[in-house]
Amino acid sequence: MLSDRPYMGKGYNREGTSVYIWLISVIGAAFVMELILLSPWWPAGGRLVTNLVLTEQALREWKLWSLLTHCLIHDSHSPFHILFVLFSLAYIGRELEPLLGPRRFLAVFAATVLGGGLAWFGVHLIHPGAFIGAGAAVVGLFVVLACIYPDREMRLLFLPITFRAKQVVWGLLALDVFGLVLYEILGAAAPIDFSPSAHIGGMLIGWIYFRFFHANNGWDRRPGIELPAWMRRREKARAEAVTFKVNLGKPTNGLRAEVDRILDKINSHGFGSLTEAEKRVLDEAKDMLSRP
Repeated sequence: MLSDRPYMGKGYNREGTSVYIWLISVIGAAFVMELILLSPWWPAGGRLVTNLVLTEQALREWKLWSLLTHCLIHDSHSPFHILFVLFSLAYIGRELEPLLGPRRFLAVFAATVLGGGLAWFGVHLIHPGAFIGAGAAVVGLFVVLACIYPDREMRLLFLPITFRAKQVVWGLLALDVFGLVLYEILGAAAPIDFSPSAHIGGMLIGWIYFRFFHANNGWDRRPGIELPAWMRRREKARAEAVTFKVNLGKPTNGLRAEVDRILDKINSHGFGSLTEAEKRVLDEAKDMLSRP
């Protein structure tokens, strides 16, 4: 029955998803454990931390978990690395998770971590090193957010200048390509100690997700291209025509089936994936259930 579903209650408020909060908590707790294990009180703790770090040698020894676990390890000598990741995830996750849904958000996070690790490994086959941090996931998720809202205005810290999200992405990409070509490929450390190859890998995964999979639009998605105004007006008029004129006290079978489909879509992809017409159907169904 429709009335048995929590979505249709009179006092229903859509619960905010919180996967990004769990990610922040896990990464923060892992950093605390890292500090404990690397302290003089745990002489053997460094070995455990080393097994989580992504290195060229680790993958040659088939320690494949390091492709994901490296995102839990951060620079223990400076708080700026971990603080940048945590604050960035808080900002991006708050905006992006309601649009993707918790499962997709977590999947994209894991995919960008994996993509960043593989890109780093490909570059460092010749120049061995070590890679830690969730920077690839941060920039990858930000690319998804910027693709959805390319013209969103943002202000960087300590700079009284406003940028658009797409401008920030292009700036990050230019900086990473510069660092990759002039430093990382040559085996030299970048001036601000970051891994351009991992960032580029994470950004690529974020773009691939938006381009081909976002909102289940399939392989015909064209990011950054909008419909002409006359087509949007026609589509809006058609959506407004889809209404249910029902005078009964309970929903009809057709409306019930439509609402069930919409609720299943919310469960799978989040409330942000609904169209305006689908939201109006939910509102009408709620009004019908509230009638005496």
